[in-house]
Amino acid sequence: MNRSGIEWCDHTWNPITGCLHGCPYCYARKMSVRFSGDIKRNKAAVNDYRLQQTPDGKNLYILDQVMLSETGNSLVYPFGFEPTLHRYRFNTLEKLKMGNNIFVGAMADIFGEWVPDEWISEIFGICQKYPIHNYLFLTKNPKRYWELEDKGMLPAARNMWYGFSYTNNDSEGWASKYGDKNNFVSVEPLLEDLRLFDEHILCPAGKWVIIGAETGRNKTKIIPKNEWIDKILKHCDKFQIPVFMKDSLIPIVGEKNMRREFPPQLQAKAVSPKMKKKLYDTCCVCKTFGKKSEMAALSVRTQRGEQPKQFAFMCWNCFLEMCRRYEIQMPELAAFKEEAACSGETEKDT
Repeated sequence: MNRSGIEWCDHTWNPITGCLHGCPYCYARKMSVRFSGDIKRNKAAVNDYRLQQTPDGKNLYILDQVMLSETGNSLVYPFGFEPTLHRYRFNTLEKLKMGNNIFVGAMADIFGEWVPDEWISEIFGICQKYPIHNYLFLTKNPKRYWELEDKGMLPAARNMWYGFSYTNNDSEGWASKYGDKNNFVSVEPLLEDLRLFDEHILCPAGKWVIIGAETGRNKTKIIPKNEWIDKILKHCDKFQIPVFMKDSLIPIVGEKNMRREFPPQLQAKAVSPKMKKKLYDTCCVCKTFGKKSEMAALSVRTQRGEQPKQFAFMCWNCFLEMCRRYEIQMPELAAFKEEAACSGETEKDT
């Protein structure tokens, strides 16, 4: 589990790595080479992994434990960009206590034709085990979504987001008959004027659109034209679709024209039950549930020199009422002043 440098998510989780699409602009393939070690030597360590084959005879790698180099360092991509299931990463989601937007499979195409159904099913199961997070998937093979839907394997949960990569007019899009699912479009890199966003196409392009330009030092890389971007924005505005423009577009459109919008679901941050117990409590008087940091903490000690023990919390309204009732003179506290001001009271009144 990694804190993400990708602007539109909080974390990336890569239980599967590797891809067989062979996109020339792929950043993930280049990154995997840097952290693979000696691939030939790694493949020779046959006791450290298992093999599974696709119906057409391609090798898939399974790691139950992290593979180590000769110097004892973890190998992140021991088989380079060949499809690999990292089972030892299955329990990493439990380490996150606050809800996050998690990009699942940033270093893979989890829905590639070569990925077994059981791998995908296991990953869905893990996501459903930790419902406080939003999970974002992205594929260049969206028909796999359709196949999984027909098999009853595609979760329809509110926190599951299914994206497809739409970079040119040869890209395959999401089928409108599955519009009840949260679906989004990633236009990155934008390589040409896309027909999907033409005015005569009435179907909205998903519930969220991400736009980005090709990065890197490739001499043949395509710089998107302003009119291509404007057409996408016009389409999104027509259907009230949030747009997230990646920083790679700043040199093209300028910072003042950048839009970094999220759907409402992806703006909400849930809290795990463990963290909720730690951060929240109930007012001991009116039973209102709220953040401890926004309530008055009641503490007591039985003898001098003893560390005060916190035993309850009280919302500010109940706390002020208690002070009035027992004519308690309060010190000048910032939260006390704010609450008094909101209720139309002054320090003199209390």
